[in-house]
Amino acid sequence: MTELSDFLETVNRNVDETLDEIVPRAEISPRHLHEAIRWSLFAGGKRIRPAIVFAVGQTFGAAFADLSTTAAAIEMIHTYSLIHDDLPSMDDDDLRRGKATCHKQFGEATAILAGDVLQTLAYKAIADDENLSTEIRIKLISIITAAAGTPNGMVAGQQLDLDAEGRTLRIGEIEQIHRGKTGAIISASALAGSIIGGASEEESASIGKYASKLGLLFQITDDLLDVTQATETLGKTAGKDVSLEKATYPGHFGIEQTRVMANNIRDEACHELSSIKKDTALVHMLADLIVSRTR
Repeated sequence: MTELSDFLETVNRNVDETLDEIVPRAEISPRHLHEAIRWSLFAGGKRIRPAIVFAVGQTFGAAFADLSTTAAAIEMIHTYSLIHDDLPSMDDDDLRRGKATCHKQFGEATAILAGDVLQTLAYKAIADDENLSTEIRIKLISIITAAAGTPNGMVAGQQLDLDAEGRTLRIGEIEQIHRGKTGAIISASALAGSIIGGASEEESASIGKYASKLGLLFQITDDLLDVTQATETLGKTAGKDVSLEKATYPGHFGIEQTRVMANNIRDEACHELSSIKKDTALVHMLADLIVSRTR
């Protein structure tokens, strides 16, 4: 896994440098707001979504520089969603990425505004990215906004997740929540990489099917980690899904069967890449990383 480790280290360094350029410095007024944004953004996240942008983009020959801004923008959208997800009116959590959540550190009102700013900055960053053509920038913004919103995106998934608390759901309903809440942005990350890399329609279709399964896989492993790992390992409160009576795969199928399902979905995701006549080793390795992750 040395190749993957080196790749992830490069991605993290590149994304952090790009974010540092895009996001206002902490000393710029209003300082409290910019401190809150940077507190959450540079708290040491896994940067899986940017890694997907880079892995898919490089598979189709995109230059690292052409992928950087979009990857950073997607990380800003992801972080905004975490800030809002942790709010008392949502999942009411005190710990994220091993640190106090944004609202615990800076207050609830500032946390809401920090999430708002991250979302608007993300779209502005893509719109201003002169490495990409106007046509590509418009296409990226269209795909990412759809994935972040409703009716089939992240925000819709979050609402369905809230609505499902305390209820017993059918497996199709659980999957719908997962595909929106987590899968939509992961799918958009992969599609963004393929667009910037100039993939054909057929190649993009295969990437889309791969990414759809990858997003579902990520949330299933998240569900597993919530019931099998300690808070210290996760960097967020373990057992939160159970305490909130969330609809999860382990809650529906049990831990062992959910692990079998996760491995099967990993295999299905990788199978979707078989028609692509390029080196997809890095994209395969990301699926392996997600299914075997411990935090």
